[in-house]
Amino acid sequence: MARILLCDDEPGVLFTLKEVLRDRGHELATFTSPRDALAHGDGFDAAIVDYAMPEMDGLTLLRALHEKDPALPVLVLTAHGSEKVAVGAMKAGAHDYLVKPFDIDEVALAVERAVELRRLRERNLQLEAERAIGTTIVAESPPMHRLLEAVGRVAGRDITVLVRGETGTGKEIVASLLHAQSKRKKGPLVRFNCAAIPGELAEAELFGHTRGAFTGAQAARRGYFAQADGGTLVLDEVGELPLATQAKLLRALQEGEIQPVGSGRVEKVDVRIVASTHRDLLAEAQAGRFREDLYYRLAVVELFVPPLSQRREDVAPLAREFARRYGERFGVGCSLSAPLLSRLAERPWPGNVRQLENTIARMVALSPGGELGVEALAGEAPRPGSDAEPAEGLSLKEQVEALERSLIVRALAAAHGNQSEAARRLGTSRGTLLDKMKKYGL
Repeated sequence: MARILLCDDEPGVLFTLKEVLRDRGHELATFTSPRDALAHGDGFDAAIVDYAMPEMDGLTLLRALHEKDPALPVLVLTAHGSEKVAVGAMKAGAHDYLVKPFDIDEVALAVERAVELRRLRERNLQLEAERAIGTTIVAESPPMHRLLEAVGRVAGRDITVLVRGETGTGKEIVASLLHAQSKRKKGPLVRFNCAAIPGELAEAELFGHTRGAFTGAQAARRGYFAQADGGTLVLDEVGELPLATQAKLLRALQEGEIQPVGSGRVEKVDVRIVASTHRDLLAEAQAGRFREDLYYRLAVVELFVPPLSQRREDVAPLAREFARRYGERFGVGCSLSAPLLSRLAERPWPGNVRQLENTIARMVALSPGGELGVEALAGEAPRPGSDAEPAEGLSLKEQVEALERSLIVRALAAAHGNQSEAARRLGTSRGTLLDKMKKYGL
């Protein structure tokens, strides 16, 4: 299914095109006014526009649509015998032209070719971005397709973007994609975690400081804005910034200037801002916890990353990708059985993609290799209120041993392989830990 924009000042032509393309499973938006079509011309896979319209001709509309979305394939309808016009349309950037009266099968085929070209272009851009950010992007669900299409349209435009979504949905990957597909991709990509820095230090970290600007400032330091000059600065969890720092961030965005703490000198910076948050910043602004003017400055374009519960089609391919990735890391060849994938897809995943990734990482770490079945879920360490459940067919002793093995693996990982530290974390002796490790083949 594709979303197609149709614009023709003849209602009869629109009706025919709509019926033909809807029968082939496409979603249509029809307009008799080119200005209305342009006002609503976002998020389409292809467009069909008439050449001769009184309000605005088809080539003007074509150029205006391409200003909004340069990759949009546009087909132009021309009258019979107007081959010269058709050639002009192709030179102006039309993907193809259709001659009236048109053959309905030819229209359907032309649209399918245009949509396929659009998706090939998007896939190529995605592959380039994957190489740039060093990770595979999994997006089988319609919500994720729409998100990636929006990212592709916005990335090349040097505007501020606000990425919203629950914790663990992958907002950081969206921010990386926006940079990787932008004109600034050869510049630095710098991340600042607003939630990880105490409020009183946030200003100095963002804008830099001079030596002696405050207690402990033994040397001058370039801030994150200066480090990101010519590139992209990602403000993770921007809703956690204190109000005083928000005011100075607003000025930096408006003026393109920063003033290091303790300095009377103003510095020019050329930085694109991508902000992310799990909060509803407009609601936060209305409650007085976030500056409303800063919200509107950040949310020039707002992208929403859907939770995993709204993209069930992505669970199985994500799980397979994580199994491949951690199998390579741990030196274990693993695959996931169909029943296990079905069970994973049924879970609520309140922690979203991050929770799924951690779950698969534990399974692979505990696995001897081969195909993992539903019983692999017994290796998870359940927490109060979590959705972990015992695997069917395992005795109490087997489930306890699987849990114990999982706890030891996690303690060793947290201690970076230091057995004495892992034993301390587990509240046992190093000798007991070594016995357990031998028992479980660790």
